[in-house]
Amino acid sequence: MTVNMGPQHPSTHGVLRLILELSGETVISADATIGFLHTGIEKTAEQKKWQQVIPLVERMDYLGPQSNSLGFILSVERLMGIESKIPERVRHIRVLIAELQRISSHLVWLGTHALEIGAVSVMMYCFRERELLLNVNEMLAGFRMFPSYLRIGGLREDLPPDFHETVDAFLERFPSKLTEYENLLTKNQIWMKRTRGVGVLSKEDTIAYSLVGPLARAVGISYDVRRAFPYLGYETYEFDVPTRTHGDVYDRYLVRIEEMRQSVRIAKQALQRITPRGVFDIQDYRIVPPPKDKVYTEMEGLIQHFLIYSQGFTVPPGEAYVPIEGPRGEHGFYIVSDGSNRPYRIKSRPPGLYACQAVPKMIEGGMIADVIAVIGSTDVVMGDVDR
Repeated sequence: MTVNMGPQHPSTHGVLRLILELSGETVISADATIGFLHTGIEKTAEQKKWQQVIPLVERMDYLGPQSNSLGFILSVERLMGIESKIPERVRHIRVLIAELQRISSHLVWLGTHALEIGAVSVMMYCFRERELLLNVNEMLAGFRMFPSYLRIGGLREDLPPDFHETVDAFLERFPSKLTEYENLLTKNQIWMKRTRGVGVLSKEDTIAYSLVGPLARAVGISYDVRRAFPYLGYETYEFDVPTRTHGDVYDRYLVRIEEMRQSVRIAKQALQRITPRGVFDIQDYRIVPPPKDKVYTEMEGLIQHFLIYSQGFTVPPGEAYVPIEGPRGEHGFYIVSDGSNRPYRIKSRPPGLYACQAVPKMIEGGMIADVIAVIGSTDVVMGDVDR
C-alpha cells in the first residue's frame, strides 16, 4: 500500500511530504518531497541591502535564527576585509549568543521529539527553560523570536542593564534542569525501546549524505566547525565535542543532551570575558550608523546616518563563505558581491536539507511508528530546507 505520511512532526505540517510504500506496518520504500513553503529567501535577499538580509536569513531557521544571521554576517565581514577589526568584546558576545541559541534550539527539539514519542510532560519542562532564553532575546532587542541583534560590523546596540545577572542566573539554573530531563528519559524503558536501534545510519552513509552536527557525531564523526575551522576565537575556549557510536535515534538524543552541557560551559567562559559596557561595533560610520547621541548634534553624523539607512553600504566585488557550527551542524552562506549595496548572489548550506535526503535511508525496513522517531531525531527545520 502507498500512503502519504503525516503531518506528524511540528516542522512537517504540510511542508514535508513522505510517500511511503508499506507492507503491513513495515516501510518498504520512502520518498521525501520538499519545497512547499515557497519562501524563496535566497532569491529575495538579492533584492535587499546587505543589512536588510539579516531578518530574512533568521527566518530560514526559526529555531536558531541568530546562528543563521551570524553565518551570513561573518561571510560579509570576510568579503569586506574587516574580520580583524571586529572588537574582541563583540566576538565574545557573539559566542555567548550563539551558545544560548544552541541551547534554545535543542530545547525545542527535545520537547517536541519527546512529545511525539509519548513523553508529553518533557515538552512542558523544556519550554519552561526556553522561555528564560526568549526573555534574554527580549532584553537585547525587544523581540523574542527574531531579535536581529547581530549586525554586520558588530551589534545593534550595547548590552542592556542586568544582562550579566540574567544570563548568569540561567547558566546556574540550567544544568540541574538538564539532569531533570535525563531522569525522565535516559533510562526510561519506553523511551529506550522507541529509540534504541531505530533509524540507524552507518558512518559511511553519514559521510555519503554529507550529514553534519549531532547526526554525524552520533556515529563517531567528531567534526565540529568550532574546532575544525575556528571562528570568533573558539580556539581559546575549553569544551568537548561529544560523540557516540551506534548512529541511532537514542545516540542522537545523548549527543544533543551533552552538547547543551558543553554550551553552558562555553557560555560561562564567554560571560566572564565580557565587560558590562564597552565598544559594540567597528565604529566605522561607513558601515554602522553613528551613536544615537551624535546623530542629531553633528551634521556629519546626520548625513552618514541618512546615507546608511537610505542607500546602504557597498561591499567589494568577490565571494566568501564562512562556515559556522549551528544547532544542526555546519551551515553558512556563500555570498557573491558585484560591488553594489546589494548581494549579487546568496546561497545557503542548510544541514536540514541533507538530513531530509537521508530520512528514506533511515526509515526503510522499519515500522511506521519508527518514522515519527526518526524525523524527530533529525531536528529538521523546514524553513532552511525549502527550495
